[in-house]
Amino acid sequence: MSDKIVFLDTNVLVYLFDFDAPEKKTIAEGIMRDHAGIRLSTQVLQEFYVTVTRKLGRPMPPEQALTAVEHFQTYPIAVITNDIITKGIRRSIDSEISFWDGLIVETALAE
Repeated sequence: MSDKIVFLDTNVLVYLFDFDAPEKKTIAEGIMRDHAGIRLSTQVLQEFYVTVTRKLGRPMPPEQALTAVEHFQTYPIAVITNDIITKGIRRSIDSEISFWDGLIVETALAE
């Protein structure tokens, strides 16, 4: 098991529950199992809930999604500050990526 800090994107958490993509599910399970230094953000938890309850081929019941979010809250959670929002906007402009991706990058860098 690696102690290296690993900041996860929403997709890794979603793949844990995406039974229509078994190969991605297996990879996500390996990431969760093999890394002790997992970090998440408030944004990732929010996106996870919306994605698994609305966007999966087989949506998760809201109560089950809540239970998953509560489990993920046992990991260290980075809170998005005003400064991170500003830096995320700047990164999205400079790197020509979406605001949401810029925000994830800046949140990870702040950890």
